[in-house]
Amino acid sequence: MVGTMARQVLLFVYLLSLSSVRGQVSYSIPEEMPKGSLVGNIAQDLGLDLKRLKSGKARIYTGDSAEYIELNKERGVLLIKERIDREALCRQTMPCALHFQIILENPMELFRVTIEITDINDNSPVFEKSEIKFRISESAVIGSKFALERAMDPDVGVNDLQSYALSPKENFSLKIKNQPDGTKLIEMVLQTALDREKLDEISLILTAVDGGDPKLSGTAQIYVTVLDVNDNAPIFSLPLYKSTVNENALKGTILGQVSASDADRDGNGDIIYSITNTMDNVRDIFDVNANNGEIMVRGQIDFEKARHYEIHIQATDEGGLTDSCKMLVDVLDVNDNIPSVNVLSMSKTIIENSKPGTVVAMLNIQDPDSEQNGQITCSINDNLPLALKSASDNFYSLVTDTDLDRESESGYNISIMCSDEGSPSLSSSVTLTLQISDVNDNAPVFERSSYEASISENNTPGLSLFRVKARDADWNQNARVSFILQDSSVNGVSVSCYVSVSADTGVIHAVRSYDYEQIKDFNFRV
Repeated sequence: MVGTMARQVLLFVYLLSLSSVRGQVSYSIPEEMPKGSLVGNIAQDLGLDLKRLKSGKARIYTGDSAEYIELNKERGVLLIKERIDREALCRQTMPCALHFQIILENPMELFRVTIEITDINDNSPVFEKSEIKFRISESAVIGSKFALERAMDPDVGVNDLQSYALSPKENFSLKIKNQPDGTKLIEMVLQTALDREKLDEISLILTAVDGGDPKLSGTAQIYVTVLDVNDNAPIFSLPLYKSTVNENALKGTILGQVSASDADRDGNGDIIYSITNTMDNVRDIFDVNANNGEIMVRGQIDFEKARHYEIHIQATDEGGLTDSCKMLVDVLDVNDNIPSVNVLSMSKTIIENSKPGTVVAMLNIQDPDSEQNGQITCSINDNLPLALKSASDNFYSLVTDTDLDRESESGYNISIMCSDEGSPSLSSSVTLTLQISDVNDNAPVFERSSYEASISENNTPGLSLFRVKARDADWNQNARVSFILQDSSVNGVSVSCYVSVSADTGVIHAVRSYDYEQIKDFNFRV
C-alpha cells in the first residue's frame, strides 16, 4: 500500500452500533472476598463459548475506575482481582455496584456487566472523640438537653449503627431523635437536679451499637463538670440556613453566617460554634469560625462527588447548654472536566470490499460534568466513507458508510473532536489511523491496444522484436502482471512457433528465422 492519506477526520462523538451491544448480566457478591474468588461464569451466562472469548480477545473495560474484577478466558469466569471494600467504594450509597463492559472483537461486541457489592459487618461504631466534656451549671433545670456527638459506622443497612446507651443513669438519660436525612440526633437529658457542693464531677459512658450479627459496639467517655448558675441556653436565629457554592471555590470562601444568642451575661453568655457532622467528610470540607459562626470552605469541593451537603452546627455556651441548626449547601457545577474519548477497540486495517455498516472502532465518551457542561458533541471530517452510530448511554461505533476503494484512497487519518456545551467549552480529540487493504478487483490494462513491428528476413532466432506493457491498479501480488500468448495459428502452425513472450517483462522474441517468401506478416494476441 502506498502512503497514508493525510486527510484529517473529525468524528461526531457517539460510537457503537446498536447491533454491537449484545446483552447484560448482573451478579451480587459480598465485600471483602479474597483475591481469586469466583464471581460468576460469564461465558455461560452470556451464552458464549470459550473459543469465542479467546478469538475475540475478550477483555474488561472499566473506563477510568479501578479494576476489581478480572476475566479468566481459559475458564470463561469472572474472578476477584482486588479486595473490594464497600465502604471505600460507595460510602453510604445503596445499592453499591460495579459497572463495566466486556469487549470482544471480530466481530466487535459489547456486553454490560453489573456486580452489586453487599455489605458485611466489618466495621464497629466509632466516636471521633473518645472523650466528651461538658461544663453544666448546677442551676440547669431538669429536662435540659445536651447534644452528643454521633458515632460513625461506615457499614449500611442492618449493619449500620442502630442504637445508643448511656450509663450510669442516675443523673442523665438518653434521648434519640430520627432526623429527616436518616441520621439520629443524640441528646443527653438532665434527670435530677445538680448540686455542685455534693457532686462536682460526673463520669458517664456512651455506647453505640450496630445491628450486625454479632453486634459490634464503640464507646466514648463523657465527663461533666458541674458549674454555678447558667440560666439560658443559646438560641439560633434560624433553624435552617441555605447557601450555594461553586465546586472550584477556594479554601476560605465564606458560605454564610449562622447566629445564636444567649440571654445570660458575662461568661455564661459567650457562645462557641462547632460542626457536629460525623459522616460524609463534612468536617473535612467545611469549617466554622468558633467565635462568629461564619461557615467557610476548608477542603476540596467536587460537584461530581457530591452535589449537596447538610452541615450540622451547634452553639454551646460556657455552661454547656446548647442549641443546633443546619445549613443546606447546594454545590454548583463548574465546567472543569474535559470530555474523555476512550477507544475500546479499533481495527487498524479493513478490506476494501467490506460492506457498508462494518464496525471499524468502538468508543466510549465520558464527561462527568452535569447538564450543559456534560453534554458532548463530536465530529469527524466531511467526505469520509465513515459514520458514527450511537448504541446507548455513552457508547458508539464507527462504521463504514459507503463502499471503500483502496485505489482511490489507501488510508484515512480520523481525528475525533469532542466538545462539551459549557461556557467556555472544553474539548479533546483523538486520532485513529485506518488502512484499506487491497482486493483484486482491477484487471490489467495495456498501455496500447495494438503494437506493430517489422523485421528483416533471415533474422537470428531469439531476436527481441518489441515489448508490450500493462499496468494493474491493485497492490502487491494483486498488481503483479504476467504475460502469455493467446492460442492461435499462423498458416496452420501454432503462433508459439513464431514468437514467444517473456512472462515477467512482456518482451516479444522471434522463435525462428523468418522467410519473407513464405510469410510477409502475421497477427497474434498477448
